[in-house]
Amino acid sequence: MKAVIQRARNANVKVDGKVIGDIKHGFVILLGITHDDNEEDVDYLVKKIIHLRVFEDDNEKMNHSLLDVNGEVLSISQFTLYADTKKGRRPSFIQAAKPEEANILYEQFNEKLRAEGIVVETGQFGAMMDVTLTNDGPVTLIIDSKEK
Repeated sequence: MKAVIQRARNANVKVDGKVIGDIKHGFVILLGITHDDNEEDVDYLVKKIIHLRVFEDDNEKMNHSLLDVNGEVLSISQFTLYADTKKGRRPSFIQAAKPEEANILYEQFNEKLRAEGIVVETGQFGAMMDVTLTNDGPVTLIIDSKEK
Protein backbone atom coordinates (compact mmCIF):
# COMPACT_ATOMS: atom_id res chain seq x y z
CA MET A 1 0.00 0.00 0.00
CA LYS A 2 1.38 3.38 -1.00
CA ALA A 3 0.40 6.79 0.28
CA VAL A 4 1.42 10.13 -1.15
CA ILE A 5 0.86 12.64 1.64
CA GLN A 6 0.71 16.35 0.96
CA ARG A 7 0.49 18.85 3.78
CA ALA A 8 -2.27 21.23 2.75
CA ARG A 9 -3.59 24.59 3.88
CA ASN A 10 -6.89 23.63 2.23
CA ALA A 11 -8.15 21.15 -0.31
CA ASN A 12 -11.27 19.87 -2.01
CA VAL A 13 -12.37 17.23 -4.45
CA LYS A 14 -15.07 17.57 -7.09
CA VAL A 15 -16.99 14.98 -9.08
CA ASP A 16 -19.03 16.28 -12.04
CA GLY A 17 -18.28 19.85 -10.93
CA LYS A 18 -19.74 19.36 -7.44
CA VAL A 19 -17.55 19.53 -4.29
CA ILE A 20 -17.91 16.23 -2.42
CA GLY A 21 -15.02 16.60 0.03
CA ASP A 22 -13.41 19.68 1.56
CA ILE A 23 -10.78 20.25 4.28
CA LYS A 24 -9.31 23.40 5.76
CA HIS A 25 -5.94 22.20 7.14
CA GLY A 26 -4.18 18.85 7.21
CA PHE A 27 -3.25 16.19 4.67
CA VAL A 28 -4.32 15.26 1.19
CA ILE A 29 -3.62 11.53 0.93
CA LEU A 30 -3.48 9.70 -2.38
CA LEU A 31 -3.80 6.02 -1.50
CA GLY A 32 -2.76 3.21 -3.83
CA ILE A 33 -3.53 -0.43 -3.08
CA THR A 34 -1.92 -3.52 -4.59
CA HIS A 35 -2.91 -7.21 -4.65
CA ASP A 36 -1.24 -8.42 -1.47
CA ASP A 37 -2.21 -5.49 0.77
CA ASN A 38 -4.24 -6.31 3.87
CA GLU A 39 -5.43 -4.86 7.17
CA GLU A 40 -1.89 -4.92 8.56
CA ASP A 41 -0.86 -2.49 5.81
CA VAL A 42 -3.82 -0.27 6.66
CA ASP A 43 -2.92 -0.24 10.37
CA TYR A 44 0.72 0.56 9.63
CA LEU A 45 -0.13 3.51 7.38
CA VAL A 46 -2.77 4.95 9.70
CA LYS A 47 -0.42 4.93 12.71
CA LYS A 48 2.48 6.29 10.69
CA ILE A 49 0.45 9.08 9.10
CA ILE A 50 -1.31 10.39 12.20
CA HIS A 51 1.98 10.59 14.13
CA LEU A 52 4.19 12.11 11.40
CA ARG A 53 5.73 15.26 12.83
CA VAL A 54 5.55 17.54 9.80
CA PHE A 55 3.57 20.51 11.14
CA GLU A 56 5.56 23.44 12.43
CA ASP A 57 5.76 24.52 16.07
CA ASP A 58 6.22 28.10 17.29
CA ASN A 59 9.92 27.90 16.34
CA GLU A 60 9.08 26.85 12.76
CA LYS A 61 10.41 23.32 13.37
CA MET A 62 8.44 20.31 12.17
CA ASN A 63 7.48 18.97 15.59
CA HIS A 64 3.69 18.56 15.48
CA SER A 65 1.59 15.70 14.15
CA LEU A 66 -1.80 15.70 12.48
CA LEU A 67 -3.28 14.88 15.89
CA ASP A 68 -1.43 17.76 17.57
CA VAL A 69 -2.81 20.35 15.12
CA ASN A 70 -6.33 18.89 14.84
CA GLY A 71 -5.69 18.43 11.13
CA GLU A 72 -8.14 16.91 8.69
CA VAL A 73 -7.60 14.43 5.86
CA LEU A 74 -8.83 14.48 2.29
CA SER A 75 -8.44 10.84 1.24
CA ILE A 76 -8.37 9.98 -2.47
CA SER A 77 -8.12 6.47 -3.92
CA GLN A 78 -5.33 6.42 -6.51
CA PHE A 79 -4.73 3.16 -8.40
CA THR A 80 -2.22 4.91 -10.67
CA LEU A 81 0.34 4.85 -7.85
CA TYR A 82 0.94 1.24 -8.93
CA ALA A 83 1.61 2.13 -12.57
CA ASP A 84 4.44 0.25 -14.25
CA THR A 85 6.17 2.48 -16.80
CA LYS A 86 9.17 0.27 -17.58
CA LYS A 87 8.03 -0.78 -21.05
CA GLY A 88 6.58 1.33 -23.80
CA ARG A 89 4.76 4.59 -23.33
CA ARG A 90 1.45 3.44 -21.92
CA PRO A 91 1.55 2.58 -18.20
CA SER A 92 0.42 -0.84 -17.07
CA PHE A 93 -1.77 -0.99 -13.97
CA ILE A 94 -1.57 -4.73 -13.43
CA GLN A 95 -0.04 -4.23 -9.96
CA ALA A 96 -3.07 -2.25 -8.74
CA ALA A 97 -5.60 -4.27 -6.76
CA LYS A 98 -8.93 -5.07 -8.37
CA PRO A 99 -11.46 -2.33 -7.59
CA GLU A 100 -13.70 -4.49 -5.37
CA GLU A 101 -10.70 -5.51 -3.23
CA ALA A 102 -9.14 -2.05 -3.18
CA ASN A 103 -12.36 -0.32 -2.14
CA ILE A 104 -12.65 -2.51 0.97
CA LEU A 105 -9.14 -1.54 2.14
CA TYR A 106 -9.67 2.10 1.16
CA GLU A 107 -12.81 2.24 3.32
CA GLN A 108 -10.97 0.51 6.20
CA PHE A 109 -8.19 3.08 5.94
CA ASN A 110 -10.67 5.96 6.18
CA GLU A 111 -12.62 4.38 9.06
CA LYS A 112 -9.45 3.70 11.05
CA LEU A 113 -8.37 7.32 10.63
CA ARG A 114 -11.80 8.41 11.90
CA ALA A 115 -11.48 6.02 14.85
CA GLU A 116 -8.31 7.94 15.80
CA GLY A 117 -10.35 11.16 15.94
CA ILE A 118 -9.37 12.50 12.52
CA VAL A 119 -11.96 14.26 10.37
CA VAL A 120 -11.82 12.48 7.00
CA GLU A 121 -13.35 13.70 3.76
CA THR A 122 -13.15 11.49 0.70
CA GLY A 123 -13.42 11.47 -3.01
CA GLN A 124 -15.61 8.96 -4.83
CA PHE A 125 -13.94 5.60 -5.36
CA GLY A 126 -13.48 4.84 -9.06
CA ALA A 127 -14.78 8.22 -10.26
CA MET A 128 -13.01 10.83 -12.35
CA MET A 129 -12.17 13.51 -9.78
CA ASP A 130 -10.76 17.03 -9.74
CA VAL A 131 -8.57 17.54 -6.67
CA THR A 132 -7.55 21.08 -5.72
CA LEU A 133 -5.17 21.89 -2.91
CA THR A 134 -2.80 24.47 -1.57
CA ASN A 135 0.28 22.44 -0.75
CA ASP A 136 1.75 23.91 2.43
CA GLY A 137 5.52 24.09 2.34
CA PRO A 138 5.44 22.32 -0.01
CA VAL A 139 5.64 19.18 2.11
CA THR A 140 5.04 15.95 0.20
CA LEU A 141 5.97 12.49 1.48
CA ILE A 142 5.61 8.97 0.10
CA ILE A 143 5.11 6.02 2.42
CA ASP A 144 5.05 2.42 1.23
CA SER A 145 3.78 -0.12 3.78
CA LYS A 146 6.09 -2.76 2.26
CA GLU A 147 9.13 -0.68 3.23
CA LYS A 148 8.59 -0.75 7.01
